[in-house]
Amino acid sequence: MAFSRRVFLHTVAAGSAVAVAGMPLTALAATQVKYGGSAWLGHYPAYLAMTEGFLKEAGIEQDWQSFGTSSSRMSAVMSGGVDIACTGIVSALALMARGAKQFSVIAIPENFGRVEGLMVRGGVKSIQELKGKKVGVTFASSAHLLVLDLIAKAGLKPDEVTVLNVPAPELPAAMQAGQIDAAGAWTPQFDAIRKQPGVTVLADDTQFSLYQSNKVTPGPDVLVVRRAFAEKNPEAVKAYLSAYFKATALLRDKPEQAAGPLSKLTNLSTEDQLAAVKGADWYSQAQQAELLKGPYIEGLQKLAELLVSHKQIDKAPTVKEWIDTSFV
Repeated sequence: MAFSRRVFLHTVAAGSAVAVAGMPLTALAATQVKYGGSAWLGHYPAYLAMTEGFLKEAGIEQDWQSFGTSSSRMSAVMSGGVDIACTGIVSALALMARGAKQFSVIAIPENFGRVEGLMVRGGVKSIQELKGKKVGVTFASSAHLLVLDLIAKAGLKPDEVTVLNVPAPELPAAMQAGQIDAAGAWTPQFDAIRKQPGVTVLADDTQFSLYQSNKVTPGPDVLVVRRAFAEKNPEAVKAYLSAYFKATALLRDKPEQAAGPLSKLTNLSTEDQLAAVKGADWYSQAQQAELLKGPYIEGLQKLAELLVSHKQIDKAPTVKEWIDTSFV
């Protein structure tokens, strides 16, 4: 739907909507939010909030748009094609480093440290044993940073391991065909690769250097909003988050109930879908203020500086300038 056709309301929360002119909620036009999504677990709350009717109850109509990568999704946010999106922080940091002010970070959905990692075959038991091996990973991704971090911590020089750029969907086939000796991947490719014969998980995000100090993984998910949209629709953004965190509660407290609808998004089996849901720690709305103001943001700042040291971005932005706590 074109931007000009969107109907904006400033009173979309259910309680206030009912009060407007005494009209029932169903008689008011919903605020449409264009959401940038994918099958990655960071989008589970937005998908469930839509399919379980939480957004409708909050007066929001979500236009779900799928993107293959965080960078393409963030490009849509920058151009106005998407209003709200979950994205890996690496793509957001790259834009921050270039001074892009079109978006704000408004929430942290989860911690997914156990469903992304480095997998190997051939009896490799340590990072040091990757010397001379070929590692496939999608460049400029969280998995890429994890691989670089693990190699550096193990004392290996960058030229002692061949790190190859392989698109995420192609990693399982490349691993199965023996084109690479190891793969850095996230769910659902992470699940597909670890099930292959002879494959073991050598490290996951909990071995990342910043995880122990700040609970920050190589590419934590953040929920962002386009600033122009938020300025025009602050109450809609608050209503959206209320529905969004109703969905994270479902993921955290009733994972079996959440897994069923999600399988339609991911095409994972019921068993794998449930494992993916349980593989993340789902944050509540009550936790957001602390996350967005405390050590977690300090960890994101250190992550930006680490990206500079690995030459993934040119300079470290001041991350807190993009944090907006006014909606939680």
